[in-house]
Amino acid sequence: MALHNHYGAFRVPELAVPGSGHGTLHDLSFTVKDVFAVAGHRSSAGNPDWLRSHEPAAAHAPAVSRLLQAGAALRGAAHTDELMYSLGGENYHYGTPVNPHGEDRIPGGSSSGSAVAVASGSVDFALGTDTGGSIRVPSAYCGVYGFRPTHGAVDMEGVIPLAPGFDTVGWMAGSAELLVKAGEVLLGQPVRVTDQPGEIQKDKQTGAQTGKQTNVHRLSRMFIPPECWSLAGQEYGRYLKLGLNRLQTGSTLQTAEMEIAPEGLKTWMDVFRELQGAQIWSTHGAWIEQERPVFGPDIAARFTWAAGLAGADHSGARSLQREFTERLRGLLGNDGCLVIPTVPGPAPLRGGDPAQLELNRSGAMMLSCIAGLAGLPQVTLPVAGPGDLPLGLSIIGGYGQDLQLLAWVQEVWKQ
Repeated sequence: MALHNHYGAFRVPELAVPGSGHGTLHDLSFTVKDVFAVAGHRSSAGNPDWLRSHEPAAAHAPAVSRLLQAGAALRGAAHTDELMYSLGGENYHYGTPVNPHGEDRIPGGSSSGSAVAVASGSVDFALGTDTGGSIRVPSAYCGVYGFRPTHGAVDMEGVIPLAPGFDTVGWMAGSAELLVKAGEVLLGQPVRVTDQPGEIQKDKQTGAQTGKQTNVHRLSRMFIPPECWSLAGQEYGRYLKLGLNRLQTGSTLQTAEMEIAPEGLKTWMDVFRELQGAQIWSTHGAWIEQERPVFGPDIAARFTWAAGLAGADHSGARSLQREFTERLRGLLGNDGCLVIPTVPGPAPLRGGDPAQLELNRSGAMMLSCIAGLAGLPQVTLPVAGPGDLPLGLSIIGGYGQDLQLLAWVQEVWKQ
């Protein structure tokens, strides 16, 4: 039976694959962003010309297979922005999924359908992808929990790429507990917090998990970067600080205010956009030139801009990325975290002024590029904002400390 699609979360609501019938995710359901390979399904990547020019998948993406084997049932293929190159969620061809927390508000993208599917209760959790914020932004706008893992921590095979140097498989859920349960499957280990550091146990030949429980060291240091919080301003910052107080009350972390980007977050965003754009054209330029796809105006403009980066010297941007990465990874180590707003404010209005939407997008990218540039894990938590509109509060963990971050959030962010 097809899913109820009242909120327009699904491009293909009738897609269904049963789970294994046993495992830690038994009796749970999930959906996938329409970029994941599902055997026999033809992914659209949010664009009819992509759908037309590609064949159905021969096999499931490994991330999908893991969830099915753990007992979860796949329900539907969820909408995405065109070729995942947006943070808005408004699709020129397929329409805009309805944000359950504000029908006059955008859902955020590019994992728009995944966020709406979870927020509306259509599924228990959802798979998406995150390159420049595509899990974190819609999670914040739709009031759900979202996780972007360390770059490379979850297999991207069978997932349509955007910019491989930044692409990650991410997931969303309606609770911190379920975010952790899905994470244990996708990251390959059950987790236990301990005062002794541990390592992820993997087979040396295959890289697969051994089935042993992983011990992770407790977080002990929390950094609050003022330049990130200033983007939320006083209006939304006071709501987000209630969430920050909740984190601080539930833990014993040493807290310090610390600037991380003295050169300015716009500089970080510009570096990210340049490197991302160059990779995007390298990934999709040949297909665009061959197929001449029809894009919505905003997406077409972005691809035109990305095309202009082809052949340019990006060594300066790469050098700055290395500098920022070393700075952040050195600061956080294996027991530190950053706490920042996920986005500057609540979801903008649908069909808004393009210039204002681009301004909102830039503000979101200045925050989301931090974890993206350094390849770090980030979890976003829902916080009630003005008029019950959701806001997002994020914690960025150290490199490879995904399980530690998820376990800590479950421990301190009581439902």
